Amino acid sequence: MVRWTLDDIPWDSFDRFKVDPDILRIVKAAALVEQNGGDYARYLHNVFHDDPEFQALAGRWGEEEAQHGAALARWATLADPDFDFADASARFTQGFRVDLEAQTSVRGSRSGELVARCIVETGTSSYYTAMAEATEEPVLRAVCQHIAADELRHYKLFYKTMRQYLEREGLGRWGRLRIAAGRIRETEDDELAYAYYAANGETTPYDRGRFSRAYSRRAFALYRPHHLERGMAMIFKAAGLKPNGRLGRVATRLAWWFLRAQVGRLDRMAA
Repeated sequence: MVRWTLDDIPWDSFDRFKVDPDILRIVKAAALVEQNGGDYARYLHNVFHDDPEFQALAGRWGEEEAQHGAALARWATLADPDFDFADASARFTQGFRVDLEAQTSVRGSRSGELVARCIVETGTSSYYTAMAEATEEPVLRAVCQHIAADELRHYKLFYKTMRQYLEREGLGRWGRLRIAAGRIRETEDDELAYAYYAANGETTPYDRGRFSRAYSRRAFALYRPHHLERGMAMIFKAAGLKPNGRLGRVATRLAWWFLRAQVGRLDRMAA
């Protein structure tokens, strides 16, 4: 399959009058997170040190993630010519670093690591799909559509490898579900909050709670029920549960209720 490049994006179609300031702020943050793909690929190289086939796949994955960051940064610079991606990247790196020295997975096993990677790709695929549908700016829409398709393909890559390692390691359904739930909770960790802080030129001292709320209020507002429905099916599949069963439908409704409640709470706090 031929992969896209930055030259495939219709940059000349950029319309600054259709830029949403709130979306611009979270795009800047996303550019920093995506450019960390190279570091995460190195981490995976360490964890899968004796699996050269997967190491090669992880290397290509990291390159594609870095390209996502470059595309988002280029769009953000069109939308805000004062945005200095290099400076923001330096600030981000000072405050948040991937553990490049780890030799074993923080999830306890390689299959657990791959479950967690599936959860991450579920989140990003849903997120960029939601952003593509929410924005009226045509260039950002094209960028997000490309990224969302990549993230879905990445999910399939990690899922296929996960199945191979499950046969060797025997990680059970409850273990997979525990890791999946834990990785979902980690969306409130420092990476996204600090990326938002570093990308938007904040000068006040870093406060994880404050900047996590600032990011989440804008990001959560993008989602619609069908984004959660597809995302929940992907999560259930990675956890070894029936993707489209009754439990999945109930979980989707609860997730939508929780998300809307969060958006309302965050809006009230911001006001």
